[in-house]
Amino acid sequence: MQVYTVPLGALAANCYVVMCGENRCILIDVGENPARLERLLAVKQLTPEAVLLTHGHYDHVGGVEEIRSRYEIPVYIHEADQNMLRSGDANLCRQISAQTFQPVQSYQTVRDGDTLQIGERLVRVMHTPGHTSGGVCYFIEDAVFTGDTLFAGSVGRTDLGGNVQELRQSLAALAAIEEDYQVFPGHFQSSTLRWEKTHNPCMGGGF
Repeated sequence: MQVYTVPLGALAANCYVVMCGENRCILIDVGENPARLERLLAVKQLTPEAVLLTHGHYDHVGGVEEIRSRYEIPVYIHEADQNMLRSGDANLCRQISAQTFQPVQSYQTVRDGDTLQIGERLVRVMHTPGHTSGGVCYFIEDAVFTGDTLFAGSVGRTDLGGNVQELRQSLAALAAIEEDYQVFPGHFQSSTLRWEKTHNPCMGGGF
């Protein structure tokens, strides 16, 4: 499965472009100033089918409305974070950016255990709160897109509306998965679930 990584915005949040058919793709997390993303789509001649959001913080959703309105595609976010698509105060835009947030005019909500068929890809939703109340991981074939729940060798912070105990429980649920997956996090480099379970001290609650 072809995956392109496009860091966006001042905080370099990873936007992922996941192929889901011939010249079709899924976008995961569209941060502010998505011009770099649009250049990639143009060069590769790709048309997005949907936007999946791992959570609602501004650095991951700042460019969603620009992309949604341009391509007229559905946007998915966990129901507990949906208010962050409407408010720059809720998504911390004013705390982490000098930009003005453009509210998302249309979106759909997901819950734990939902499955989405997008093009040729089946997407499974796992609710992993802790960084935010509505944080999720998306499983697509042999990959998991973890947002700010799990980083390579680390985890997302919990002091911006998160909950440490919930994050520990979410990481324990990921650690209990027997299969290995490629891990594509919200920031920094990719990893594998097997490596994280063996080497990441946070997977055992060590934070």
